[in-house]
Parts: sequence; C-alpha cells; structure tokens
Amino acid sequence: MSHQHQAKTVVVSGGTDGMGRALALARAERGDRVVVLGSNETKGELLLADATRLGAGDRVEFHRVDLSGVAATRDVAERILGRHEVIDALCLFANRQAPRRITTAEGLERTFALYYLSRHLLGEGLTPALRRAAHPVIVNVAGVGVTKGRIHWDDPQLERRYGTVTAQLQAGRANDLLGVAFAAQPDNPIRYVLYHPGFTRSGDLSPLPAPVRVLLRLAARLAARPVDRAVAPIHGFLDRPPAAPLTAVDRDTTLPLTLETLDPANARRLREVTTRLLATVAT
Repeated sequence: MSHQHQAKTVVVSGGTDGMGRALALARAERGDRVVVLGSNETKGELLLADATRLGAGDRVEFHRVDLSGVAATRDVAERILGRHEVIDALCLFANRQAPRRITTAEGLERTFALYYLSRHLLGEGLTPALRRAAHPVIVNVAGVGVTKGRIHWDDPQLERRYGTVTAQLQAGRANDLLGVAFAAQPDNPIRYVLYHPGFTRSGDLSPLPAPVRVLLRLAARLAARPVDRAVAPIHGFLDRPPAAPLTAVDRDTTLPLTLETLDPANARRLREVTTRLLATVAT
C-alpha cells in the first residue's frame, strides 16, 4: 500500500461474499473507486457499512442485481457505463452452487447463466469503458488449470445429465474458453487473466445440503487457503496488468496457454454456441 497508488475504477461481480468482498474492501481502502455487483441487498448494506468503517464508504457503489438474468446483467452493465466513463479493471467472482437443476425466468440453467454467461456479458458490455483505461484488465476467477469436466456441446443446459459438480466444472471450462476468445479479439488492449485461487475459505455455502456444508467447512479448516492469501495475486494483476493478451494462473503457477482446456478452436465454437443461446433469450 503506497501513497503513490493511482486510483482506479474497479468493477467486482460477486463482491458481497468471500474473495470478491475481500478484494472490494481492500481496493476501496487503497483509494480505488469500487463498483460491487451482488444479489443480496442485506449483504450489500453490510459491505457499505464495512467500507464506511474503513474510511472508504464514499468510494464503494453497490448495485443489487441477479446476474443469472441475461437482461438484468445487460442492464447493470449499461447503468455502470452511464456512471463511469473509464473502467480500469473488471473482476469476475459471481458463482453459486446448486444441488438441483434450477431454470431461470429466461429458461436457462442457472449455474451456466450465473457462472459463465454473466461473465461473458459483463466483459462484452463494459468493453467501451475498459478500452478508455490506460492499462485495462479483466480477472476471471474460476478453475483454470483444472482439466476435469467438459463442455457438453450436445446439452450445454444439462437438461439430461445435471449434477452440481458437472455444472460447476462445465462452467469452469467455459470460462477458460471465454478468456481465450476474449483475448483473441483483434486490436484489443484489454488484458485477460484467468485465475484459479485453489480451495479457499470463501463463498456462500447456504444453497448446499447441511451434510455437504459440514464436510466443506471441515475440509476448509484442514486444507483451504485464507481469503487474503487467495486474493493477493489479484492485486498484482490490477496494479501491474500482464503484457500478454491472455495469462493463466493456477494458484502461484503461470500455466502454458497450450493446455487442451484453452483450445482456440473450442473457444470459437463456444462463442458461436453462446451467441445462438443468447439470441433465444427475449430482451
């Protein structure tokens, strides 16, 4: 933390829980303007109260939004563009596990909509303001480096084979490909970082069944990284965005972009699937 810190405007999706919350408060405390997106009004108010206690209340802005909604995500991106001409960084954390298949009001499987589609839409929607920044960066916090799971090309909405882990892994692999496709755009000054923090004491476990919550909490006490340690590299990505268009980091290890989970052909294919899927959603 330096008195020479150049104030940035940072947008954080999923910024009222876990790592997103820790990052939002830390950036505000450093002097950045932080725009936080979250679905829970009470958690948003608690975040603002904590920011005020840190002397940074005037630097945090909270937008209540259900990011599993396509129209809602597009709308909040427009609202942010209306308030901020320049955005230096977009940090994508929003995710929630669902023990059973949930369909959104727009007819989409919720994990795919929240964990992947919202990140696609925010990246696209906020691009005009990101392009105006001196050194813009997007940090997508997902599961890069994990090779389990796949895109179910014949059933991306998992209508036939839904499972909590299946849905999480598919959306994680989709985020890997999202980074590849975004970074491949021509004349694109926005750096893209795929970051896997590893198992972290973070996030909202309330949607999960009680026995699963107990096991996860026990595992977290034994093996998980503290939130501050998991968030630390993200400060580096924001303060000193990488030179390369795409960077993939699994915990503390920079990964080769030749991983099969980062295949450019699959990234192009997913982009086409996504475009077709979004065209079916009424706006």
